Amino acid sequence: MPSVSIVGIGRAGGALAVALSGAGYKIDHLIHRDPVTAEQIRTLIPEATLFASSGSLPSIASDLIIIATPDPDIRTAAEQLSDHLQRNTVVLHTSGSLSSDILSTLAEKGCATGSMHPLVSISDAVSGARTFAAAYFCIEGDKVAAMAATSIVEALGGRAFSIETRFKPLYHAAAVMSSGHFVALIDAAVEMLARCGIESKAAKAILLPLIRSTLNNLEAKDPAQALTGSFARADADAIGRHLSSFDDEMQSIREIYLLLGERSIDLAAANGADSSAVEKLRENIAIAKRKPE
Repeated sequence: MPSVSIVGIGRAGGALAVALSGAGYKIDHLIHRDPVTAEQIRTLIPEATLFASSGSLPSIASDLIIIATPDPDIRTAAEQLSDHLQRNTVVLHTSGSLSSDILSTLAEKGCATGSMHPLVSISDAVSGARTFAAAYFCIEGDKVAAMAATSIVEALGGRAFSIETRFKPLYHAAAVMSSGHFVALIDAAVEMLARCGIESKAAKAILLPLIRSTLNNLEAKDPAQALTGSFARADADAIGRHLSSFDDEMQSIREIYLLLGERSIDLAAANGADSSAVEKLRENIAIAKRKPE
């Protein structure tokens, strides 16, 4: 198996170090900012050598380098590595929104460059190492780097897909929409139930079975078929009552409701909802956006 050095031993970098070691990769160096975290990881990977990122770096002969630093530090890390790597070394970073272009300094030195972003939420290195199995990884970069990244994903039990370099920010925005923004949406729904007199913890517990059933529907059907509720039925009367329920302190949530409502109307139409009811609902939503209740 190839040898690997990892720059940035936070949650993602630490999880990759543990997972790759378990998959048979030889971990050469762990380059870190936080010695406490790095030492914790090394207890699991005793063969790895620790180096502080602020200190002098060794000559690195690893087959693969993974840069798992925060996004603002990736370019600097690449520049610091440029005099310490052999030509043809494969260098990957793990950013979701940045492409392999950020590694241009290393590409100019003759390294193969790419990115490999796991579509998972990582809370810590040990549990995070287990989340890579069956996870999807977005890969982009030059041919050699993309092949190396795909081999890593397969070794971890994950599933790889690739995109053009220019689409990396849009891909990441989609990931944020489906994860981070999803959490924000649920938070808004919890606030709405809190206005009904339901304590926040109870509100979340009430909503979770509904959320799970919706995810189950999405696993089995396309979004238009998975849509249920008032918008799926193009029920203008019910939606009108919803809009009337938002008070002055809930106007930002009302705006979210209307924006997502427009998308829901499109889904309802795609799934065969009554065309006249859909058009009436479109008109009502357009009026509501211009004139808050």
